[in-house]
Amino acid sequence: MNESNLTDFYRELGISGRVFDFGKQILEELEERFHNIDETAEYNQMKVLKAMQENKVSEACLLGTTGYGYNDLGRETLESVYAAVFHTEDALVRPQITCGTHALALALMSNLRPGDELLSPVGKPYDTLEEVIGIRPSRGSLKEYGITYRQVDLLPDGGFDYEEIAGALNERTRVVTIQRSKGYQTRPTLSVQRIGELISFIKERKPDCFCMVDNCYGEFVERLEPSDVGADMCVGSLIKNPGGGLAPIGGYIAGTKECVENAACRLTSPGLGKEVGASLGILPQFYQGLFLAPTVTASALKGAVFAANIYERLGLRVVPDGKESRHDIIQAVTFGTPEGLIAFCEGIQEAAPVDSYVRPEPWDMPGYDSQVIMAAGAFVSGSSIELSADGPLKPPYAAYFQGGLTWPHAKFGILKSLQHCVEAKAVQLP
Repeated sequence: MNESNLTDFYRELGISGRVFDFGKQILEELEERFHNIDETAEYNQMKVLKAMQENKVSEACLLGTTGYGYNDLGRETLESVYAAVFHTEDALVRPQITCGTHALALALMSNLRPGDELLSPVGKPYDTLEEVIGIRPSRGSLKEYGITYRQVDLLPDGGFDYEEIAGALNERTRVVTIQRSKGYQTRPTLSVQRIGELISFIKERKPDCFCMVDNCYGEFVERLEPSDVGADMCVGSLIKNPGGGLAPIGGYIAGTKECVENAACRLTSPGLGKEVGASLGILPQFYQGLFLAPTVTASALKGAVFAANIYERLGLRVVPDGKESRHDIIQAVTFGTPEGLIAFCEGIQEAAPVDSYVRPEPWDMPGYDSQVIMAAGAFVSGSSIELSADGPLKPPYAAYFQGGLTWPHAKFGILKSLQHCVEAKAVQLP
């Protein structure tokens, strides 16, 4: 297909010539940036392949089990592969972990005891963890079990407030939770290097505490993971980066044997731990999804970089900006008005392969304190490694864009969002 035919195809899909040409102009400036992303993807691809080969993944590993799931070769091998990829002592990778919030709650509730204190040295956690912790009252929260919570906000420049963190650490501090990504905030995402510096600072003062990193959206964006720089637990969702778009459910906890075994005994039962949990017929998607994850993550990352440069050029505040290094796949674009946020999400929805004809509307989503609009026409419901966008309907009315199983689809999604924003007069092309 030549250039003119490609332009015609985009026009048939609702992209005007002006929007297409503006996107093309931006892309011409990103060639070197995309080359660097591809190099990181290649490195991580070899890391995953090496882990699979060294752990002797076989055809028998793809078969699965039923019932109790005793002696499930595929499940046990997969967890060894995850431990090898994350360079940890052990890992728990299960379809019984329903989502990222569940994985985080599991890691916290299994490694904290009544009378312990949880510390967040990076400010407020993601909205759905507020009820897990008990910041917002909820049945079964940590607060109900006598576990207290302390928080140290980031400095205005996004730096760590080391003096306050040192003062917050005490004899009851048992777990320190570090959220890598920004959540519904416009702060910078934390690099693996910065996470390592924070963990070193904490461990020097409280070596017996567990440092847990909420790794959602960050896997395979860099060559190192937080577990490479001292994290006792890396926690995430399989319908984000590590599932490669194929895992239909699941979560993981990769870390020390003690932390992982504690989590396993909470997920199943004391005395059973990791020994039970049938994998049913889900293992092929878990293995193949992990195998594809580095290149799928790279596609999503290119989409985020493209979005940042598009909207930054049009005068909007974007986090990260168009030139910053990347540490997760999320791109925040601040519109300042609900109309801009809604138009952006409508464009993303129209670009989807599934449910492209429906219109996303703000709704009272469980776990959030305001209405949220979500655009996600995905093969896996709620999968945010697939092209998706969302945002709370409250100031500063920022859209959070992520995903794209392939780079061409991520590109089309951004152009479609721009088309809608232009038509809604939320932005104006130069």
